[in-house]
Amino acid sequence: MTSISLDAADVSAALVDAAITSRMSARAFTQAPVSRQTLTDLLQVASRAPSGTNTQPWKVYVLQGESRAALCEQVCAAHDAVRASPALLSEYREEYDYYPEKWVSPYIDRRRENGWGLYNLLGIGKGDKDKMHLQHQRNYRFFDAPVGLMFTLDRVMGRGSLLDYGMFLQNIMVAARARGLHTCPQAAWNGFAKIILPHIGAQADEMLVCGMALGYADGDDVVNTFHTPRAAVAEFTHWLA
Repeated sequence: MTSISLDAADVSAALVDAAITSRMSARAFTQAPVSRQTLTDLLQVASRAPSGTNTQPWKVYVLQGESRAALCEQVCAAHDAVRASPALLSEYREEYDYYPEKWVSPYIDRRRENGWGLYNLLGIGKGDKDKMHLQHQRNYRFFDAPVGLMFTLDRVMGRGSLLDYGMFLQNIMVAARARGLHTCPQAAWNGFAKIILPHIGAQADEMLVCGMALGYADGDDVVNTFHTPRAAVAEFTHWLA
């Protein structure tokens, strides 16, 4: 009995590990549809994420079809307008600081490696402002994924709820991989909350946490060959005895 139990545990660990390690931020998707039942199932599984005193602070808005297309057009237009008139940027501010005000090593080094690694793969040079703009705008089309997700949080909740939210989001991404799907979590939407929140029907007391693209990754697009490295355990772990 012990041998069978251990074998089963090994198989389960391998499956969970495969879902986690095969997760990536896909930046090109096919148009293959994702059924509502599949979305419901993975969201139900993801809702098992822990949260402080079981507050379950997440609210999810699923955009498909016309609602998705209309939002993409609105935000892309705003993104273009900001480029044409940078003064408009003051109208589009994130409600919470996702990134630090001042970057330091090793975080700035990893950020640069990530950004230029992607751009180099796509043939975008440091002076290619037009190409950079278009690539950044791919965010606002959910990278062509058929499903766009928006996540909100009641403003009354504390910062700890963002920690809970992160675990919920990770569960969605891992559950998606278990179903052959890919995702791309997107903080890029946050600055356009004033457009997004009314569009999705969010209440006045909700703030945007992030967006997410979800669908089947396009295996023929070179952008999906981009995989970011991870630091070794020894770099971020302190063993205390």
